[in-house]
Amino acid sequence: MKKGRTIKLGDIRRPPVNLVEGFKNLATSTVANALEDLGVDGVLPEIKSIAPGLCCVGPAVTVSETTGAKGTFPPEDFRIGHMIEAAAAGDVIVVDNGGHRVSTWGGMASYAAHLKGIAGLVVDGAVRDLEEIVEFSFPVFARHLTPTTGKTRLRVEAINIPVTVDGIAVSPGDIIVGDGTGIVRVPADKAAETLALAQAFARDDGQAMEEMRDGLSFKEALGKFAKI
Repeated sequence: MKKGRTIKLGDIRRPPVNLVEGFKNLATSTVANALEDLGVDGVLPEIKSIAPGLCCVGPAVTVSETTGAKGTFPPEDFRIGHMIEAAAAGDVIVVDNGGHRVSTWGGMASYAAHLKGIAGLVVDGAVRDLEEIVEFSFPVFARHLTPTTGKTRLRVEAINIPVTVDGIAVSPGDIIVGDGTGIVRVPADKAAETLALAQAFARDDGQAMEEMRDGLSFKEALGKFAKI
């Protein structure tokens, strides 16, 4: 068994709070439309909410992990506590575990993150303890659910460095938006532009529904409001 390593710690520059708050009333579909119009890849296609009704918005605190067979790493390399300590209230922890089917997160971690006010978790890998996560109302998005522990199978290599999650590059401080439809990543340097465009789309959607209530057909609405 390999000896424990020191975690590499990078820097995070969180976006302005009002910018993050602006995304909280927007659906991922609307944000994805805005990103697409801006030519930005931001949709994580395979990672989904593990239960209905879980939503999150916040700056990304990124985590890079390595996975091996049982007994590859000492238990102290599991380091979920380091992940939680690195995140502030309102952050979303984003874990690159390469899509492996071993759990990097469970019920106790969800409870601790919930108490701290962390906004959510995104894992390109697996989590467990679904019932406890739902009980604590902690938003978790993952590729897999599994009972298999990550202890001695996982090692946290680095926190707050650029990672690739579900094929999408995520940097510390990027804005993560998650709901029942999926997860999108908004690059920090495109956040203001994306927000303005997404809000315009949302206003159009609201106007289209009002006009349909007043008799406009769906076909007519499609012609008038292209982003429905």
